[in-house]
Amino acid sequence: MESFSLILAIVVITALAFDFTNGFHDTANAMATTISTGAMKPKVAVAMSAVLNLVGAFLSIEVANTISKGLVDESGIQPEVIFAALVGAILWNLLTWLVGLPSSSSHALMGGLIGATVASAGMGAVHGDVLVTKVLIPAVAAPFVAGVAAMIGTRLTYRLGEHASEKATSKGYRAGQITSAGLVSLAHGTNDAQKTMGIITLALVAGGALAPDSDPPVWVILSAGLAIALGTYLGGWRIIRTMGKGLTDLQPQQGFAAQTSAATVILASSHLGFSLSTTHSVSGAVMGAGLGRKGGVVRWSTATRMFVAWGLTLPAAALVAALAEWVTGFGAWGTAVVAVFLVASSAAIWLVSRREVVDHTNVNGTDGADDSAEGAATPSPAAAGPVTDDLAVTIPAQSDPATAATPAATAGASSSSAAV
Repeated sequence: MESFSLILAIVVITALAFDFTNGFHDTANAMATTISTGAMKPKVAVAMSAVLNLVGAFLSIEVANTISKGLVDESGIQPEVIFAALVGAILWNLLTWLVGLPSSSSHALMGGLIGATVASAGMGAVHGDVLVTKVLIPAVAAPFVAGVAAMIGTRLTYRLGEHASEKATSKGYRAGQITSAGLVSLAHGTNDAQKTMGIITLALVAGGALAPDSDPPVWVILSAGLAIALGTYLGGWRIIRTMGKGLTDLQPQQGFAAQTSAATVILASSHLGFSLSTTHSVSGAVMGAGLGRKGGVVRWSTATRMFVAWGLTLPAAALVAALAEWVTGFGAWGTAVVAVFLVASSAAIWLVSRREVVDHTNVNGTDGADDSAEGAATPSPAAAGPVTDDLAVTIPAQSDPATAATPAATAGASSSSAAV
């Protein structure tokens, strides 16, 4: 019984660690566009997002029930299986954070759970219909729907504001961005925090601490909400840079359209119990907003790397989780080996990240942006501005006014040099 209690405690702690990584990994979903357009200061933005994530965790349990009751067969699951699933999800989150790619924490968790379950109980323990209807179909549909909505919304906002004062419209859309970013944060709490709630509830049921088909206890909801809020406050600055500057260049109108579209899709999916990827939704909305502005830029080389990461998320997390489950099958020492491997790998990734620090002071830098001509839309001539041949602006001012040459003298000197 003591050994069982220990493994259950390890699973709960590891689940909260995953929730923490989910928070800083997905901060970009809510705040990247708001930070990149200057609507909010970085630290203020992530603080607001953290509070709203915590509030959102208490608004619904539909997604938590999808995970704890629907995706896999509870009777074939042991706490070690859930621990292995979390190991796969955490390592994938950390690796994609290190390279600044906005991949899906949700799909990392789903992949880890599926891989560990198959390794432990076989394919029959995975409910394929739930996987297809509530995970895979939303994964494909969400970025497309959010992207189309954001593109239409962007074109509409520019059309409606074309005769209005640019200063007034920018101020209004910045305020709208803050509101819509808050809505995305709230939606993120209602969707992603619940996934950890579902995992912990599944572990408690598997360990006999809860009856089958139980809803998440209050302490589970609170601890999951606090963990994701803390991770959000620390800010996943690397991914915020990619989402805000590396994927496209956004103006306030575009940021508002992208955030509003993504929030609508996420909240609707949470209500229906879909385990939706907020990353997919927001990324699709950002690209749609980039395409919606005339002369806008979408850096397709960055987008392609992101799509590859999306495709690898489920199988990669599943493979690591399956291997971890195989090792834990050797008993307590196997579980200890997996735990040590997780801690050591996480520490190594963090140390590598210190070689190039990205934080709130440089998150709007351009190091993470791919400005190559390959795949980038060409700005319109109006955006680029007229090309002039005014050579006077290239002549540096003299430091001593007394020795500064007049334009006429300069022209004469140039003529003399030409004559020589």
